[in-house]
Amino acid sequence: MRNYEVVFIIHPDLDETAVNGLIDKVKGWITEAGGTVDNTELWGKRRMAYLIRKQREGQYVYIQASMPPAFSNTLDHNLRLTEPIMRYLITAK
Repeated sequence: MRNYEVVFIIHPDLDETAVNGLIDKVKGWITEAGGTVDNTELWGKRRMAYLIRKQREGQYVYIQASMPPAFSNTLDHNLRLTEPIMRYLITAK
C-alpha cells in the first residue's frame, strides 16, 4: 500500500447532495480496491486561475488515501470518465 493524495475539481453548479454522492463514489472506488481513505476535505467553491469547460469556479475536494499502486491507473481512468469532475490530480506521498 502506498499513500496518495487525490485532488479533484467538481462542476460548480452541482448541489450539495450531488457533490457528497460524487465524493462517496470516489471513496467507494478506493475501498473496493482494498485501499483505505484516511482523510477527506471539502475545500468548497473557489475561483480558478483560468477557464475550464467555460467555468470560472469549481468545487475542490482533497482526499488522502492508502491504496495499491496498480489501482492508481484505474482511479485515473474512472476520474477521467466521470462527467462532473473537471480536473483531477493523483500524487504519491
